[in-house]
Amino acid sequence: MVFPTVFFLFIAMPIIEIFLLIKVGTAIGALATIAIVITTAILGTWMLRHQGLSTVNQARNRLASGQIPAFQLMEGLALGIGGALLLTPGFVTDAIGFTCLVPFTRRLIINALSKRISIAGMATGTSYSAGTPPPRRPANGDVIEGEYTRKE
Repeated sequence: MVFPTVFFLFIAMPIIEIFLLIKVGTAIGALATIAIVITTAILGTWMLRHQGLSTVNQARNRLASGQIPAFQLMEGLALGIGGALLLTPGFVTDAIGFTCLVPFTRRLIINALSKRISIAGMATGTSYSAGTPPPRRPANGDVIEGEYTRKE
């Protein structure tokens, strides 16, 4: 399962990108193609900054209200991937990068991935205050309830 992904990322993807750059360069000219690549990098950087600041503010608000900003962390990861893809020259990587940066499509991707990924505390809808780890269950399945005070 890992080999086809690695093959695609490191061998097939650059070949596809070079092929498309040559085809577009032949159709509209080399300078216009380079201008498009540079413009998408600049636009992507601007979008990344704008969306990144928005995501950071949302995460701060969730932390201030005592909730875990799990969705915002996933958005931050998607934004980082999208930004890296937009800085990589090519049309396919730009399309995927913009998909990660546009809020609507980014949320669709995150929602689809979150159905496949389980994060402790997120599946139950339980939120824990910042700095407090979620309670752990004993390995044998027994749950012991009680209160305690930490004395130092």
